[in-house]
Formats: sequence, C-alpha cells, structure tokens
Amino acid sequence: MNFDPMKIPWSLLGLFIVFCIGMFIRGFVPKITARVGKRIGIRIYQPWFDYVKNFSIQTSITHGYMFYLGPVFRLTGGIGMVLFMPLIHGSWYFSNFAFAGDMVLFLYLMFFGTLGMALGAGESGHPYSAIGVARGLAQVTVAEIPLVLAMLAVAAQHHTLSISQIVAAQQGGIAHWTMVTNPVATATGMLALLGSMMNSPFNVVLAPQEIPIGPPTEYHGTFLGILTTNRSIFPMAKIIFFMNIFFGGATNWAILILKGWLIYMWPVIVGVVFPRFRVDQSIRWFLKVPLLLGILAVALV
Repeated sequence: MNFDPMKIPWSLLGLFIVFCIGMFIRGFVPKITARVGKRIGIRIYQPWFDYVKNFSIQTSITHGYMFYLGPVFRLTGGIGMVLFMPLIHGSWYFSNFAFAGDMVLFLYLMFFGTLGMALGAGESGHPYSAIGVARGLAQVTVAEIPLVLAMLAVAAQHHTLSISQIVAAQQGGIAHWTMVTNPVATATGMLALLGSMMNSPFNVVLAPQEIPIGPPTEYHGTFLGILTTNRSIFPMAKIIFFMNIFFGGATNWAILILKGWLIYMWPVIVGVVFPRFRVDQSIRWFLKVPLLLGILAVALV
C-alpha cells in the first residue's frame, strides 16, 4: 500500500458522509418498522438529538480500563473498515487507503469491534454480561463462516483479494456484477448479512424482549455516544462492502446511496416479517443453508 497523506482530508470527508447517511437511516428505518406495526414511531431526526445529548453529559460509573476501551475498539473497527475500503470507484478522492489485500483486513476489522465489545462487557461487573458475550461471539463467528466462503469464492473468481480490482471487474453493466456472474456466492453473502446486521430474527445479543440489559443500558454519556457513532458507521461500512463485492460498487454518491439503501432494506424487511430466533436456532440456521451454499460457491469456482 502506498500511503498518500493528501488523501487524509478526503478520506475523513468520506467517513463523515457515510456517518451522516447512517444517521439518517437510523432515524428512517424505525419509522418504517413502526408504520408496519401501525405505530407512529420516532422522529426521523431523533438520532441527532440523542447523539448530541450523549456527548453533552458525563457518567459517574467506574469500571476497569477495558470497559472504557470496548466502545473505542468498536468504533476503531468501523472507522478502519471505511478508511481501508474504496467508496467511489474511479475517484482518487474517495478511493481511501485501499490496497492489494484489503478484503482480508476488512474481515478482520469486522470481527475486531465485536471482540472489543466482548472484552468491555466482561469488565462491566454485570452478572449477565457473560450471556451477551456468549451470544454475540457465537452468532458473529457462525455467521462469518458462510461470509468467508462467499468472499473466497469471489476472490477466486477474480483472482484477487483487492476490493478495488473486484469492483473494476464488475464495470460495464449489470451483466458483469457478481450478482449475475456468481449468484451462489451472492446468495451466501446476503444470507450471512442478515446475521451480521443483527436485525430480527438474529438480534439475539440485545434480546430486547427478554433481557433489558446490554451496551445501551450499561454505557452512558460519552461512551454511549461513541457506540452511537459506530452504530451509524459500522452497518454502512458493511453495506458498502457488500455493494462493492456483489453489486458493482458505485461510481458516484447518488448510486452509492441508492444501492446502499436497497441492500440495507434487505435485513430490515426480513426483521419486520420474522420474529426473533433463540440463540440455538440462530446458530443452527447459519450452519444449514448458508453454509451449504458457501461450500457450493467455492466448489463451483
């Protein structure tokens, strides 16, 4: 990777745009799910008020150092995913710090934030923190198995681990997208995305109808604000990654927003239709159809 310091301001600008898109979606999606349930829902701009409020208050709760580093690790993973991934194909300004093996780094950073939150939860002193840690690591691990298989299939198809080169190979129309040239790998990746986004039926970590605990309850003030920042960046980073790998990437911000919105709505629609799984049901589900599709995708390539 050739580090170009001139890209730093443009990469930070791209990160800010991704954050703003994520904040808008975080306000708009609950409105949609509320309307499905014949409710009014929150205001679309409510996440911005909550964000400012969290950074304007302090917390008096004291825990170990790892408890405070958990949100930092989480945010580091989300920011790293955006900074080392091209946002706009063909644009020097928003190509960020992509390099030859950035797909491997992306998969690592995706798990890095989850592991940091697990370590932070272990320092919280809450008697049920181990439940959240076990649920989160179990589901993330089992969901990444078919995802990794799908990535291996795409990398073998294009003979590269570079996200930029994979996007470049898909230019020229929909017929060149991985969605068309490798539908099995695409189906595997989109099924794995359901667990990665942790919408219903795979929101087994927070389990809002079962145990009213977790990061939104135990973290306060600035620490909750850091988590809120990542809740806008981290999902959008994954959405843009899937767009680059399977759906031809984006050549401008309008296409990125449109494709990102359509991909984002996939787990949202599934979450509205299906109730939440138990932990054992979630794990078994990923070890059935998604795993078999992943093995088939690699075998076909």
